[in-house]
Amino acid sequence: MSITYLNVKVKNPQNPVKTTKGHFLVDSGSVFSVMPASVLKKMGIEPTDKQTFSLANGEVIEKQVGNALFGYSGKIRSSPVVFGEEGIYLLGAVTLESLGVILDPINRELRPLPMLM
Repeated sequence: MSITYLNVKVKNPQNPVKTTKGHFLVDSGSVFSVMPASVLKKMGIEPTDKQTFSLANGEVIEKQVGNALFGYSGKIRSSPVVFGEEGIYLLGAVTLESLGVILDPINRELRPLPMLM
């Protein structure tokens, strides 16, 4: 099985001129996207609350969560983002769905997501 990465632009929703780009691992098993806390804080993105998460190894952790704008393929959408560890860039299911794409698990490619209302 191969791994899928995307280059994504991330903006502060309160001050969109504060922008960064990240090389994100597409992790459709992760609900929220994750970025290093230091990068989010440098962009001026503040946590809005804390959330408990279960890791693949069964460990339960609590992390701060905020909101960011994610840009990919000409679209910019808001999505929750977890304040993570250094070097960790994960693109989770909520962000993928908000951008209108889904990961094809067989071919490891992004496909348009049928948008239901």
